[in-house]
Order: sequence, then structure tokens, then C-alpha cells
Amino acid sequence: MDIISVENLEKSFDGLGVLKGISFTLQKGEVLSIIGPSGSGKSTMLRCINQLEPIDGGSISVCGDTMVTTDAQGKVVYANKEILKAVRLHCGMVFQNFNLFPHMNVLHNITEAQIFVLKKTKEEAEANARLLLKKMGLEDKENAYPCQLSGGQQQRVSIARALALKPEVLCFDEPTSALDPELTGEILNVIKALAQEKMTMIVVTHEMTFARDISDRVIFMDDGQIVEEGNPNELFNNPQNPRTKKFLNRFE
Repeated sequence: MDIISVENLEKSFDGLGVLKGISFTLQKGEVLSIIGPSGSGKSTMLRCINQLEPIDGGSISVCGDTMVTTDAQGKVVYANKEILKAVRLHCGMVFQNFNLFPHMNVLHNITEAQIFVLKKTKEEAEANARLLLKKMGLEDKENAYPCQLSGGQQQRVSIARALALKPEVLCFDEPTSALDPELTGEILNVIKALAQEKMTMIVVTHEMTFARDISDRVIFMDDGQIVEEGNPNELFNNPQNPRTKKFLNRFE
């Protein structure tokens, strides 16, 4: 089953094409890594899927719901509010800079959306939050505020917050880029554990070894286009496109 289907996705900023006809699908239980140089459109693509940026053309479907399409006249048409809300709940987003609420403690950060979006009781939301904190190895941090946590701990809280809404797919936008190298490993281990649980994920990352080891499929993007995609062992060990080869040579 296609959890996400993207067709001919177009996006420009001030007339500059950032996404140029991007098409791909994501299957249930699949881990898809997106690699490529900075400025290639990887994060913009994730933001379009998560309704954080409007698209200029193409279509996106999530869990069978058409989120946005483009009609025969080239007009972009988004679904109604109810469908967009459902699609938003299907997708969890983990940002590179954590995006936690600084004035809320850890427990409150994780329960807020459960109470106001999922309409859970405070008791239900807190019980779920504590289970997720234990899963993240942070059961002793529920009363701490983001400023009292390391970057790695903050990112684990943000992952717990995303998981609390029980999304069908998790999208990671360079989840380790804001971390010191010594903290990167703990986040990569969390994502690996989720992959072993068959969580459907899209991971935008500059960690090449991680992308090779965790992914079912890898897409290499450059200049707003998909240059090459395939099995991680084949793409990393025997890339077919000269641009892919040049990019990966930097990491050998």
C-alpha cells in the first residue's frame, strides 16, 4: 500500500525552481532516505508533504487521501479542511532544530497536541507520554524544560512528541544536523529502533553510512530533481549516474 504518493511536484521561490517534477511513492513499513547536497530541495519536499509549504504544481496523496492536485488548467487545488486535518495527523514531522515549546516542560510538550488535537484526557495523554519517554530513555526528564536538556535529549523529546499522535509515517528533516557529533549516535539509534519496529519513515540526512544501513530505498536529489534512486547497497556501491558518483566520492 502506498502511504505517500507524490507526482510531478513543483515548487519555486521568487521564480527560482526548487522542486522540478519530483515523483515517488512510499510503501507501508518502508524506510526511505533522501540524500543530496544542500540546496537540492530535500527539506522543501518534506515541508510540502507536511503542508508547511504550498506547492506550485503536481499532486500529493497520503494514506489514500488526495491532499492536493493540479487541474487541467494548471490550477493547484487543495482538499477541504477535514481531509487536510486527517492528512496532517497521518504525518509526523521531526525538525532539525527540535521546535519544542520552551515555556513547557517535557511532559507538557508531549501531551499538548494529544489533548487539543486527539481530544484525549489529561490522564490518558500523560500516561502515553510517559510510555514514550521511557522508550526514549528519558523517563526521569518529564519535569525538565528544553533549556535544561542536551540537544540529543531535546531531539528525543521531539520524536516522542511526534509519535504521541500515532502517525502513519514519520518524516525526519536532517534530525542530527544541529547536534554535536557525540550526540548524533543516540538519535540514529532511536531511528534504527523505529525502523526495526517497521515504522514507515522518510529520512532526509547527510549521514551516508546511516542512510545505507537503515534504508529500504534511497533517493539522491540534486538541483530540485531526483537524479537516482534504488536499493541502498546498489546506489552506494555502484551508482549509475555520474552526479551521484561525484557526490558519494566525498564520503569515501
